[in-house]
Amino acid sequence: MIKLQVIGNLGKDCVTNNVNGKTVMNFTVAHTERFRDAQGNQKDKTIWVDCAYWSDRTGIAPYLRKGTQVYVEGNPEVRTFTKQDGTYGASLTLRVLSIQLLGGRPEGSGGGGDYSGGSNQYAAPAQKTSAPASSGGSGFNEPVDDLPF
Repeated sequence: MIKLQVIGNLGKDCVTNNVNGKTVMNFTVAHTERFRDAQGNQKDKTIWVDCAYWSDRTGIAPYLRKGTQVYVEGNPEVRTFTKQDGTYGASLTLRVLSIQLLGGRPEGSGGGGDYSGGSNQYAAPAQKTSAPASSGGSGFNEPVDDLPF
């Protein structure tokens, strides 16, 4: 099994469809990397990933809006095709197994952070808090976790 993990922003709003009695949510995620070329110029490289999430739990669909930052994980599939001008192209499609909303809530939205109607799979990741710095002067804040080491 090959698993792909993508963090990026939605390129358009999610579309929910019924196909042969099953529900699918389709959306596109864009991941942009910034780098400097050999001449020192800053360049952007964007990879678009078409996503299909086959699930009856569509409670997250209203939150999948253009520009929303998400984490998606699933099985990738590359499809090749011939363009109208005769050149070849390829697209990356992801059969989504899990999805999480990242970042804060969009303005004007109400309610809590659990967007699934019951499953924490869609909840925004919890933020770790740090304990106040000790007076020892080390400047290192330890997370408030019970770590086994």
